[in-house]
Amino acid sequence: MELIENKSPIFSIIKGTLIAFLFTVVTLTIFSLLLVYTDLSEATIQPVIITVTGISILIGSSIGTKKLKKNGLMNGAMIGILYILIIYILSSVLKSNFTLNLMSLIMIGVGLIGGIVGRYYRS
Repeated sequence: MELIENKSPIFSIIKGTLIAFLFTVVTLTIFSLLLVYTDLSEATIQPVIITVTGISILIGSSIGTKKLKKNGLMNGAMIGILYILIIYILSSVLKSNFTLNLMSLIMIGVGLIGGIVGRYYRS
């Protein structure tokens, strides 16, 4: 298994995307509890979602591409694109009036940039 993890960019992309989703779920669950149990304004929802998405992809890209020796930028970007693609597929299935809008373009940009920057972020 270690051999596959070190050599396979596909494994790295899937691993990074799953890590990003896990971080998103945990963070947004905490945020939703804060919304319910405090007087935090609902106006914070969109900025928090964008921020959490960017940070999640950055973390997923950083961890997912850590062992790759080449094409890190492309693989990091693929993690961001795959994350956003899954979100938009789920949104279009679950929401009947789903449309792409300015917010969608911002999220796509955040996903792409977060994935690329995550490649260079090392803790």
